[in-house]
This record gives sequence, structure tokens and C-alpha cells, in this order.
Amino acid sequence: MNDNWKMLGNLRAAQDETRITDLFQADPGRAAGFAAQADGLVFDYSKTLIDAAIRDRLIALAEGADVATRREAMFAGDKINETEGRAVLHTALRNLEGSVVVDGQDVMPAVRETHARMADFARAVRDGSFKGQGGKITDVVNIGIGGSDLGPKMAALALAPYHDGPRTHFVSNVDGADIHDVLAGLDPATTLVIVASKTFTTIETMTNAKTARDWMARSVSNAPAQFAALSTDQNRTAAFGIDTARVFGFEDWVGGRYSMWGPIGLSLMIAVGPDDFDAFLAGGAAMDAHFRAAPFAENLPVLLALVGIWHNQICGYPTRAVLPYDNRLMRLPAYLQQLEMESNGKGVAMDGSDLPRASGPVVWGEPGTNGQHAFYQLIHQGTAVIPCEFILAARGHEPDLAHHHILLAANCLAQSEALMRGRSLDEARRLMEAKGLQGAELERQARHRVFKGNRPSTTLLIGQLTPYTLGQIVALYEHRVFVEGVILGLNSFDQWGVELGKELALKVEPLLKGEPAPGHDPSTVHLAELVRDMRGEG
Repeated sequence: MNDNWKMLGNLRAAQDETRITDLFQADPGRAAGFAAQADGLVFDYSKTLIDAAIRDRLIALAEGADVATRREAMFAGDKINETEGRAVLHTALRNLEGSVVVDGQDVMPAVRETHARMADFARAVRDGSFKGQGGKITDVVNIGIGGSDLGPKMAALALAPYHDGPRTHFVSNVDGADIHDVLAGLDPATTLVIVASKTFTTIETMTNAKTARDWMARSVSNAPAQFAALSTDQNRTAAFGIDTARVFGFEDWVGGRYSMWGPIGLSLMIAVGPDDFDAFLAGGAAMDAHFRAAPFAENLPVLLALVGIWHNQICGYPTRAVLPYDNRLMRLPAYLQQLEMESNGKGVAMDGSDLPRASGPVVWGEPGTNGQHAFYQLIHQGTAVIPCEFILAARGHEPDLAHHHILLAANCLAQSEALMRGRSLDEARRLMEAKGLQGAELERQARHRVFKGNRPSTTLLIGQLTPYTLGQIVALYEHRVFVEGVILGLNSFDQWGVELGKELALKVEPLLKGEPAPGHDPSTVHLAELVRDMRGEG
């Protein structure tokens, strides 16, 4: 495997002044040869500096890392999350057939039972069988943070054309402004609150849940009757006042950032209905099947991972921009930030040694075309190379606004072409000549209009954003993260950095209350004192 890393480095060094456009000139079939398809999705990576030799070596890298064996171990329920001693089976939540054995027990009957209970409850909320104390439920507020918020919130926005249930709202931040603004204007008597916390102890979530309960209790006689819980701790949910019939649990082999396929997706199921939620699951299951069966050279999750490894590890590009040209996917970059950076933002290898290379990249982005008028300047002319991932649907959901979508798609394709081609100094000079400039002023102005180009990008093309295709996309990125983690030799399924922040917040809180809290550094103590002074509590 080390030889593969070295040979990839050599191949990169040998590229010297090679341009992406050179690869197209040398290979007329490159556009088709460096694209892969799966069940209606097309992944085009032809606008990168990956050629056939590099692709072969990247595939050898994946094979040398034993990606195939690790993949099957995950689907089989082996405890591949070694630091926590857990299986990794979010895939079981969307593959409802067959059996998966963990610790000698088939987990699928319980998965199917929970899914059926979710569907029954969602139907009851949607058809009015389950009522608030003021009548039919009009609004659903999901309270959670991290994986209990980012996934469902992203998916709810993405599938807005399919909403035919109650309005859906999300609260995540412990900042009181978040829950204040969400609850403002809602009727407590017709609002359902879903509290999403596996342990029912997450500080931010439980603080918000108690605030929501107090808000509701000022208007109805039995506030907990309009609460549901997504948790495994029925003692804590019962103490909160929530009937066990409205508690939906999930196992420790479902990580938070991979959890919206199950009970964490309840708010989405209520919004779009069980049938469309099942279509979302089916899309994810289809990607699972593709991931397990397709050769690496045609395997979309593997190819996404290998392109990412090439750019981050071999080329040394530290960030990656995710640019969905679909406004309803505006929350996808934020969702992928957690999925990728919480999974692969590690500095320790599986065996406990220091990771011998950089961890995963910084992932960021915004939807097009908005980003074009914000940060694309940096992508086009900045000194750092930022690989871009464009996502585009061929069709929108508004047939009377098809001309909008054509313009949107044109912008997406034009940006990927411009990043690759750039604009030479001679081309810039001709532009300035056409404007009547001459001499030194022409030269000065021309240089400002040069684009180096040779900036890599990929494009993920889908037919239309539907529950099924959204499921495909999410599962695609989940598996991409898994493959990258295996190749890097780290555990993609723990998050000790998140746990550290939780621990320290509890220790700092007394400082802000003016209580003794020894062991803190002078800067933190001083900042806490300033906060108290500004609050008039010093």
C-alpha cells in the first residue's frame, strides 16, 4: 500500500505543466471514459488531472487498503467501529428485507417493527387521528442537534415539493434565539414537538425541549401529550412525561450523522408521508447494492473517494467546495460538513498511532448561482486550488419556470468549463484591445483578467431531485466517506472531538454563574469575567 502512495506521488510530480485540456486533446473519448453511471446518476470526473494510469493506481490503493473486505464487514454487522466496540449498520435502516446478525441476534425484526410504528404514527398525525389539544396538528418542531438535526433539516428542505403534511420546523442551537424564533407564531395547541436525543441527555437538546414544554404548558393542560421522543432511554422519556407509544428508539450501531434513515427521520416522514419516505430509503438501498456489486472502476462511492484522496492527499488541496445547483439542496454542504469532517477529521490511525498523512479536507459550499456572486472569485483567481463538486438536476419541479432551470444548468456547466479552461494573457489582451486600450494600460488591465484555469471539478448529474434520488445522493456520500476512511486507515465512526467539547462546557458553566471553578486557564477565566461584567453580573 505504501508503494501505491509513493507511485501516486511520482505520477503527480510527472504531470509538471500538464493541463486538464491536454488530457482531452490526447483522448477524444475522455468525457465518456472518465464518467460512471448508476441507476440514473452520472458522476463525471473528466475535468480533473486524473488520467488512466493515475486511476489504475488509485484503484490499486483502494484494493491495497482492503476496502472490499471492510465494506462487507460493515454490511455483515461486524464491529468495525473498534474504538467504541460497535457495529456500523445504518444501512440496515434502509434495507428492510433479510437479516443482519449482531452479537448473535437478528436485528432486522426490531428495525422493521420500529419502521412500522413510525409509519403508523406519521399517518395518524397527517390524517388527524392523532390530534393536538386544539385540533389537527398543523406544525411539527424537531428539536435535536448534530445528526439529529442536520440530516432531517437538509432532507425536509430538499423534498419541499413533496410536503403535504404539517409544516416542519427545526431547533438545534442552545442559543435561545433559535427556539424563540421558531416557536414565535406557532399555536401550542396544534404543535407536535419531537425531541431527538438517543440518550435523552444532550444538553442543548434537553434545554430546548424543556423550554418548548414550558411554552406549551402555558396554553394546554397536558404539554407532554404533544411530544414524541427519538431515544433509547425510556426511563428518561417517561420522566419527561412522554408516553412510550410515542417513543421511537434505535440501537448504538446507528451513528448520529448516519441516523436519518430511521427514527431520526420521523419529522421528514410526517412531512412527506410514509410512501415518499420509503422511496427515500429505497434510493439509499439501491446505492448500497451498487456499492457492494460494482467494480471499483465503475463504483460511484469508490470513485468519489478516490478523486477526493487524489486531490487532498496527493495534490495537497486542503479544502473541497460542494456546489449544488439546486436551491433546495442549500443545506447539503452543511450536512456534508458533519458527515465528512466529523467522520474523517482524525489524527490517529486505527492502531492508535499518529496518522501518517493529512486527515480529510475542509468541506464547505453554497448553492449556485448564489456562490458565483460571493466566493467563486477566490476559486477562479485565488492562489489556492479548490476542487469543486457540482451537483445538478436535469429537471426542476416547476414546469412553468423551465427557463429558470435552463439558465441554472447553463451556469453550472459554464462554471466547470471556466475553471478548467481559464483565460490566457493573450486572450485577455485581445479583450482589452477590443475595448480600445493600448500600451501599458492595456497590459495592466489584461493581467487582472487572466484566469489560470486548470482548476479541477467533478459533476454529479441527476434526473430530478426526488425522495429516491435524494436517498441515492446521501448514501453515495456516506459510502464515499467510509472508503476514504478505510484508505486513510482511521475510524470514521467515532467523534471524540465532539465529546471533549461537551465535557469542557460543563466545567466552564460555573464560571459564568460566578461559582468556583478551579483548573481553568487565565484567558478563559478573564473572558468569563468580561461576559459577567457585560451582563451586569460582575
